[in-house]
Formats: sequence, C-alpha cells, structure tokens
Amino acid sequence: MGEAVRKEAAKVGKEFRKEVRPLFKRTPLEFDMGTIERVRVEAVNLPLRVPELLDQIVRQSRLLGFVGSLVMLAFLAAVFYSLFGQRRVLKRLEKSVASIRVRIPAEFQVYFLSALKILVASLIPLVLLGVFNLIQAFISHKGAWFWLTGQLLKLWALGALILHLLRETLTQRVLSIPVEYGRPVFRVARWVVLYILLSVALFQAAEAFDLPEDFLALLKFLLSLSVVFVSLLLLLKKKSILGLLPDLPYSSYRTFRQGLERYYFPLMVLTFLTGLLWCAGYQRLSKVIWTKTWAVAGAFLAILLGYHLLRRRLEAWIEKKGTPDEAARFLYRSLRSLLLYAAVTVATLVTLDLLGLKEPAQRVLSFPIVRVGDTPLSLWTLCKATLILLAFLLFSGFIRAWLDYKIYPSVGVDEGLGYAINTFLRYLLLVVGLLTSLNSVGLDLRVLMVFAGALGIGLGLGLQNLFANVAAGFGLVFGRLIRKGDWIQVGDKVGLVLEVNLRSTKVRTPDNVECLVPNLDLTSQTIVNYTLSDPLVRVHVPVGVSYRCRPREVERILLDVALANENVSRQKQPEVWLCQYGESSIDFELLVWIDARKVGAYRVKSELYFAIFDAFEKAGIEIPFPQRDIHIRSGLVWPGTPAREGRGQESG
Repeated sequence: MGEAVRKEAAKVGKEFRKEVRPLFKRTPLEFDMGTIERVRVEAVNLPLRVPELLDQIVRQSRLLGFVGSLVMLAFLAAVFYSLFGQRRVLKRLEKSVASIRVRIPAEFQVYFLSALKILVASLIPLVLLGVFNLIQAFISHKGAWFWLTGQLLKLWALGALILHLLRETLTQRVLSIPVEYGRPVFRVARWVVLYILLSVALFQAAEAFDLPEDFLALLKFLLSLSVVFVSLLLLLKKKSILGLLPDLPYSSYRTFRQGLERYYFPLMVLTFLTGLLWCAGYQRLSKVIWTKTWAVAGAFLAILLGYHLLRRRLEAWIEKKGTPDEAARFLYRSLRSLLLYAAVTVATLVTLDLLGLKEPAQRVLSFPIVRVGDTPLSLWTLCKATLILLAFLLFSGFIRAWLDYKIYPSVGVDEGLGYAINTFLRYLLLVVGLLTSLNSVGLDLRVLMVFAGALGIGLGLGLQNLFANVAAGFGLVFGRLIRKGDWIQVGDKVGLVLEVNLRSTKVRTPDNVECLVPNLDLTSQTIVNYTLSDPLVRVHVPVGVSYRCRPREVERILLDVALANENVSRQKQPEVWLCQYGESSIDFELLVWIDARKVGAYRVKSELYFAIFDAFEKAGIEIPFPQRDIHIRSGLVWPGTPAREGRGQESG
C-alpha cells in the first residue's frame, strides 16, 4: 500500500507541475510603441478638434429632439437634486419608519439605522436608473453617450453602496471598530474606491465612442497600473488595518493574527508585485496567488467571525435565562457542539478547496487499507464515514435537547416518558447514522450479517454479563420501571436516578456521590422506587414527652410545627399518632407527606426536630430521658466474704 501511495503521489505531483506551467504564460497586452506615438499625436492635436467635437454634440441633441432634451434635462435635474437632497430624503424615511423602529430591540436599532442609510444612498441612483431605462424605452435614439449615461448610473449606485457601507462599518461603531483605526482606513479607502470608479467610467467612455482596440488596451494597462499604486497607499497603513481585526478568544485566530503582524510587509510586497504582474499580462498567476493567500485568509476570517457571532448570541441567551434548568443547559451544549462541528468542517473543506489540495488529498488517501467483503476501505472513505456519523450524533443530541426544552413541557410529557423517548431516538439515530455512513462508503450492508453472527457467538460465550445488562437496560427504559428523576433505594443506598444507560444506571446519593449500578442488579432484586407512580412519601417522626404533659396539647404543637414547614406537602394533611405509654415517656409519631423529587426525608426530619425542640421549650413541655435509681442495702454479704461492721451508704 505504501508503494501505491508513493506512485499516486508522484502522479499527482506530475499533474500539478503540468497545471503550473500555463500560469507563467503571458497574455499579450495588445498595444505597442506605435500606439503610444499615436496617442501622443492625438493629444497634441486635441485642441484643434474642439470645434468638431462640439458639432457632434449639436448633431446628437438634434437627433434626440425637443421632448427628449427636456426629459434628459429633467433627469439631470433629478440627479443633481439627489446629490444635494439625500439627507432630506433620509430624514423623511426615518420619520416614516419610526413606528417600525420602536418594535425593533434596542441592540438591533443601530444596525437598522445603518442599513437604512445604506439603502437610501443606493436607492436614489437605482430609482434614477429605472427612470433612465423607462426613458430609453420610449426614445428610439441609441447614441453612445446615451448608453454611457446608463453605465455611469450603475457605477454611481455601486459606488454609493460601497462608500456608505464602508462609512457605517468603519466610522459608526456598527462592528465595534475603534475610531482611531476605522477613520484613517475609511479616508484612504474612500479615495481609492472613487479613483477605481472613475477609472472604470473613463474606460467605459472610451469604449462607448468606439476608440481603437490598441488605444483601449493601453488605457486599460495605464488605469490598472495606477489602481495598483493607489491601492498601495491603503495597504501601507499596517497599524490601522490590523486594528480593524477583532480580538477573538481562539488559539487558531491568535496564531493567524500573530503571523499576519509578523509577515505583514512581505505579504504587502507580494500583493503589490502580483498586482504589477496582473497589469503585465500574468493574470492567471496573480489570480492563483491571491486565491491561495488572501482568499484563504478571508474565508477563514469570515467563518470564524460567523461562528463567534453565533456563539455570542447563544451565550447571551443562556446568560439571559439567569439560572437555567438542565434542559436549557443541555440545549446550549448541544447547539455549541453542533456549531463548532459545522465551523471546523466548513473551514477545512473551503481551505482545502481554495488551496487546490482537496482533489489531490482525496486521490492520495483513496487507496484501500482493508477489504470488507468485496468493498475496499480507504482513509478517505473512513474520514467521510466518521464525519457523517459524528453529524448524526450531534444532530441527535440537538433533537433530544430541543424536545426536552420546548416540546415536552408544552404538550405535558412527564420527565420519565420524555427520557424514554429521547433514549429511543438516541439509539435510533445512532443506528441510522451508522448505516448511512457505511452506505456512503459503498459498503454492502449484507456483509453486516457476518458481523452479526460473530457478535451473536461472542454474546453467547464471553459477553453474557454485558448482554444481560443491555437487555435489562432496555427493559428499564421502555418498561418505565425506573426513570430519570426517580428516587430509588437499592439495598441501603438511596439516590436520584440521573441516567439509565444500556449497561448501567447512574444514581446520585444525597451526599452527591454518583454510583453506577449495573442494570442486571436493578432487575434481579427488590428496588424501592419512591416516585414510581406518586412522588408523595410519608415520613415518620417519633417524639417522646413527659407524663406530666397533656397529650392534646402535644398533638396541637406537633401539627402546627408540621404545617409551618414549607417542605411538608399540603396535598395530604399531617397526622399525630399516640403510639404507646413507654417506661419514661408518652410516645407519639408525627406523620407528614413530602415530595420525594424535591426534598429528602432526612432533611425534613431534621428540620422538624429542630422546630419541635423550640416549640416544646417555649411551651414548657419536657422531653424525658430514661432514669434509674440505684439503692445499696447494708448488711448484705456475698458468699465467701466475711461480714463487716458498719452501715452501708445509699446512693441514687
């Protein structure tokens, strides 16, 4: 297999070199020194051609007609009005959408106003472009300058959109960009954008009047070259451009930012040189270099920023919940894991695709490393199957979390039934994901019958205990004998059921000790489930008082203490039983009902004993303890002991 991989890698390298050679082929510029000489002559003779140009303008206006001239004058007046009346239009729109603005949350209003400004800035030229197209439909004249007017309107709309977008994002704190970095970049970027738009307009004007092809090629070269030098003014502002990058708490992003800071000027020199190569006719080479550098960096930043913004929204939601319940935390964790999986997968695939490594990596990793039946399995197919299976696992977690958080409470599904449904969905989606991943790699599912037979033999021989626990787990989950949230007692251990897995059940004791109880043990012995059908459990609190106390008064005090405790259920009234007349006390039992899912019996008994002691002390009721009086009589002689004279002392 190693030899086959090396051969395929050599083949891929040979094809790569074959594809690299055309990148260094130069595209002809389509002009020469003769073109430059003709341009010089035309520039020298331009003042002599002014009357001819004026005569052409007069002839074009005659072809347009009187009505058409009036329409164009009105159109030009609208253009000038839009240039100077843009603020007025914006204020009117803000007043008209004031009712909508009130309904928008406060944190989104700044984005709403910025979007409105950008919309107004690009809406006016777009409306004028629509009016121009309407005029063009009713006028038969199709002059060059008429077509040029439409092109200039398109450039105006595009320029207004870009400039106002830069203004709002760099100077208005829409993206939390520091002003000391955003404004210098905006000032330079504005002039760069205006120069580029002006260059494009100049080239379109030259095209509209059917100038020679070699002159257009020379003009395109000069304009492209000037745009490269003008853009260099923006790229040299290292501090301001790096200051635009946000501070994100991710190690990969910090590594990227440190590398950009260290190699910023070499990268700018590379960008400038590739721009010069573009102007010189090496467009394919420049395009490949830009794709494998700035396009990869831009895609990485875009995906990381999208992930960061979505994660911040998710964290803000969970913080807004205050002290969220377990369902909300489970939904938060599942969404975060799903978001991280999507971001990493998309970033990896996009990066490999932009670098041109996706197809070569697939070919190198597609050699079979093992055969299952007639189907070869390679590293590529295994990676593909792993991604599909992981996607199913994360999606199943999200589905179960959403059901727990949103669906089950709204339709009244109790926690135990919801847990049983979630467990079924978990293993169902796991099986579906496993079958889908196996099918995606081309594995014949009939081969699984061989593994099923081997698994059956293994279960019959060495995995009997494991299989018995799994079978018991299915019985517990779908038989609903034990559910998540139940309070159970196994032997002398009492605890809360956290999870019922296929092999074991996780139980947490009141001392916060988590125990893993095999499912077979739960089904083979007696289990006390305090919350199987009714969570109300009766607690016995024995109390003894002195014989000098009145029993009815003791009964009243005990009932008052029970009713005053907030953990005692009000669904069933507490009772007081007089159990017996003991040797030293009258023995009572206070019987109260508690919700075993909310509070433990030991805690309630402790609270009641504290309260009973205080109440008895306040009422003057004595809590007796066993007493014995010992009398030593004089004159008694043990057998074999000589008698002594004198009287013994009596002690008590």
